[in-house]
Amino acid sequence: MSNNSYQPPKVWQWDQASGGKFAKINRPTAGATHERELPVGEHPLQLYSLATPNGVKVTILLEELLEAGIKEADYDAFLIDISEGDQFSSGFVEINPNSKIPALLDRSTQPPTRVFESGSILLYLAEKFSAFLPKDPAKRTETLNWLFWQMGAAPFLGGGFGHFYAYAPEKYEYPINRYTMEVKRQFDVLNQQLAKHRYIAGEDYTIADMAIWPWYGAVVNNEAYDAAEFLQVNDYEHVVRWVKEIGERPAVKRGRMVNRAWGEEQEQVRERHSASDFAGKNC
Repeated sequence: MSNNSYQPPKVWQWDQASGGKFAKINRPTAGATHERELPVGEHPLQLYSLATPNGVKVTILLEELLEAGIKEADYDAFLIDISEGDQFSSGFVEINPNSKIPALLDRSTQPPTRVFESGSILLYLAEKFSAFLPKDPAKRTETLNWLFWQMGAAPFLGGGFGHFYAYAPEKYEYPINRYTMEVKRQFDVLNQQLAKHRYIAGEDYTIADMAIWPWYGAVVNNEAYDAAEFLQVNDYEHVVRWVKEIGERPAVKRGRMVNRAWGEEQEQVRERHSASDFAGKNC
């Protein structure tokens, strides 16, 4: 162990300068920092998000619902720039007091229903439109098993491995090794499951796939953390097969573009209000 190892004080004090890449937006308190109303579109479903993995989960489901012919799932999607602190506006905090994207407001109910946390949004929409969530009790439970697996597993991938491998201001062997081991174990869990089934929860494409694909697919495709080689993701052949198959779905191609504000222009749909917003895009 290094002689320079950190010794915690008796009482923690916030040192914003030590926060690394996200120091500007991270803070130890909740609530709004400024007054700003959220924009509102014409559809009953109003989504406020960004095309991070958690945001992409929801836009994939919404586009899959529309692809399936469920017109009532049409939606407006407004970009929340978390690097600028949009998630701390009074309007956003009113929908999600936790100030994390995505957040959904369903104005088809009276009063309007707020839905926050990506897993909750997926479950809400799947139940609302009776789609991508099996009705058979055993299959439904298996789908929810994997949906909640993702909720518990992804923080180790993003907040653990991703942070210390890619974003922390300094590289430390212990946290990188610790989280690498856990992420590789997670990939092995998925690989063994997908060796036996076409999709995550069985032979049906469900919200479990939509929840897991944006996180683990981004790593396989080397779109997150630049760590595909480091993690030897090609060793997980069944995960690679699944990532490719899901990624070729038209609704997935559209969903990953919504509220995207980086990369190639042909892959960005900063705001989404109708199907015409995808005209000329790579989908």
